[in-house]
Amino acid sequence: MALVNTIIFDMDGTLFQTNKILEKSLHDTFNELKKKGLWNEVTPIEKYREIMGVPLEEVWKVLLPNGTDQTRIEANHYFQDKLMEHIVKGNGALYTNADRLLANLQQSGYTLFIASNGQQNYLNSICEFYQLNRWVKEVFSIESIASQDKGDLVKTIIKKYNLKEAIVVGDRSSDFNAASANGFQSIGCCFDFAKEEELVKANYIVNDLLEIEDILLELNGSQA
Repeated sequence: MALVNTIIFDMDGTLFQTNKILEKSLHDTFNELKKKGLWNEVTPIEKYREIMGVPLEEVWKVLLPNGTDQTRIEANHYFQDKLMEHIVKGNGALYTNADRLLANLQQSGYTLFIASNGQQNYLNSICEFYQLNRWVKEVFSIESIASQDKGDLVKTIIKKYNLKEAIVVGDRSSDFNAASANGFQSIGCCFDFAKEEELVKANYIVNDLLEIEDILLELNGSQA
């Protein structure tokens, strides 16, 4: 097996503390739907937490099961605008040690990517606000994949950069499945949206992002 010199990170619940802006943005969105007479219940915060990590098209089918396609599209646009508004206001945050880890890995010669089920403009807002492009080579959104499958998104990175080996870092099944589908190992982040029954699919589990450095040393040391 080749040395692991490429890391593919998820964004939400892995590098970025989406929970800090999620509730506010969802409340804003569903309050707007109420004003239009399209919603009359409480904001489905917990339901969203349960499905974090799935493509947004699926998210809105779950959150608005009786809504029309147009209503779901409009709700998503409003939601995205609110998320980005909160990002640029500084209401979000990276996870503890995220910037330190990315800097350390990049300085150590690792190539870093982000592969996310989030939309491109949203991802760009996070990267710009926190200057992640100092360390991350490219950010890939599920928007670019017709199948909406994260395994195919990772495959796009493999083909574009001719990758032989990489490790995927994330917090949900879609991340671990994407790694497995492409013959890669995965690291599960036991953070806000992580579920125990999904983390068992990961090859490694961390409670702090800096623990990833030790895993990489162990992996590459055993292959040296």
